[in-house]
This record gives sequence, structure tokens and C-alpha cells, in this order.
Amino acid sequence: MAKKQKKTEKGVPILLTKEMPKLRKDSLFVVAIFFLMILLILGLYSILPKEKIVYKEVNSEFISVENATLVTMSLPAVDDQGNGVITKLTVEATPGSGRTLLDIENLLFWADTEHSIRIARNVAGNITGLNLEDYDLIYNIHANASVIGGESAGAALTIATIAALEGKKPKEDVIITGKINHDGTIAPVSGILAKAEAAKEANATLFLVPLLQSRDVIYETKEYCEQFGLTEICSTEEIPQKVNVEEQTGIITKEVETIQQALEYFL
Repeated sequence: MAKKQKKTEKGVPILLTKEMPKLRKDSLFVVAIFFLMILLILGLYSILPKEKIVYKEVNSEFISVENATLVTMSLPAVDDQGNGVITKLTVEATPGSGRTLLDIENLLFWADTEHSIRIARNVAGNITGLNLEDYDLIYNIHANASVIGGESAGAALTIATIAALEGKKPKEDVIITGKINHDGTIAPVSGILAKAEAAKEANATLFLVPLLQSRDVIYETKEYCEQFGLTEICSTEEIPQKVNVEEQTGIITKEVETIQQALEYFL
């Protein structure tokens, strides 16, 4: 094969062969084929039928079409100042592959809430008898202020999950607080009185609490002073007081031991 050398402007020789133009043509041909394949794939994707779930809105709290259901419930909590607040809990159940998705805003200690969601999902599966590997569950908790999360949302999470899986609408004027155990029993939580007050302000007519928590204990802070000679020594004391939650807040308060009992008030 004939070869020749050509010098650049700086006098450095460059080796030229007759095959170089052919190599450039082959490279351009491969690039052109590559782009044509990409355009073909994009074109096929655009015309393929896409699976779409269409929701029909019944009201702002409950949406259900075919096997896709979205349920919204009021969730009592306390903020970082100790005040009772109501947050919005939404659970969406759609046919899927067993995924669990979380969307949590302005929630402190979300790791405890995540753990409660896992238990709530398992308990809901046991109660409904459904294979949750056939469903995708999407949980959303939205709060306007920094809310203390934790395990007290467990009972509400379980009830909302069951309602979404069964395509049922929970009653809007019932609110529940309580930790969920793996066997479906409801365990005690804190902040009962503050949550009851928030439930009352949210126009709920029934507040469900764990066993023995329809009565709460509040502490009145007082300053106590003693005179020692010429010196007065003062200390702050907290005086416990038993209160009836229903009488204190004006909202009907009932104790429930299990999720099955709570479901009788919701569904």
C-alpha cells in the first residue's frame, strides 16, 4: 500500500494512507445508524398505549374507581410547642407490586412514623385478608407546622389503609389516636388532652383513645416559697390533677382496645 508523509505547519510529519477517508465514512455511517435507532425507539414509545388509572372524585375526602382508592383522614398530633393540631393523612391504594411510598412534610421524628406505617400495613393485610404484594400503598402526611411524629398515628394509619384497600369511606367526624401493635391492639400514647381539644376544634364529634386514656392527668405549675431566717427560698412545683377528657374538652371520648373495635365507629 502506498504511503506518503505530509508535513504540518510546524514541520511535524503526518502519516497518510488511502484508507483514512474510508474510515471516516464508516464512522459517520455508524453514528447515523445509532441516531436512527434512537429516533425509531422514541417513535415507537410515543405510539404505544399507556396504562392510565382514572379517578372519579366523589368528594374531597374519598375517591374510588375500580380498584384504585384514595382515602383522607384527620390525624391528631402535637406540635413542637405541645399544642394539639390536626394534620391530614392520605392513603392511596392502587393495583401494583407491593411497594410502599411515603410523602411526609413538616414531621419531626418521622422514623417512628415510618415504623408505624410498616406495622399498620401488616395489620391491615391480616384484617382484610388481601395479599398486599398485589397493591401499591402511598402514604402522605401534611402538616402546616412542625408536628411531633411518632407512634401515636399507628391506629389511624391502620384504619385508613384498611379503608383504602376495601374501597370504603371512613366517617369524617371521628378521630382516633393510639399506637398500633402487631396483633391489632391499640397501645397508650401521650398528649391525649391536647389532641382532644384539637379534635373538638376540627368539628369532630367522637374521639377514640386507647384503654384507660379517657381520663388524663394534667399538671398545674405553682411557685412555692419558704422563709429561712432572712432568706426566702422559692421552687417551682407541678401539682397533678386527674381530668375527664370528655368533660374537659366537650367532645365524646370512647376507649377502644383493638382496631376491629375502632373500625365499628369509622366504617
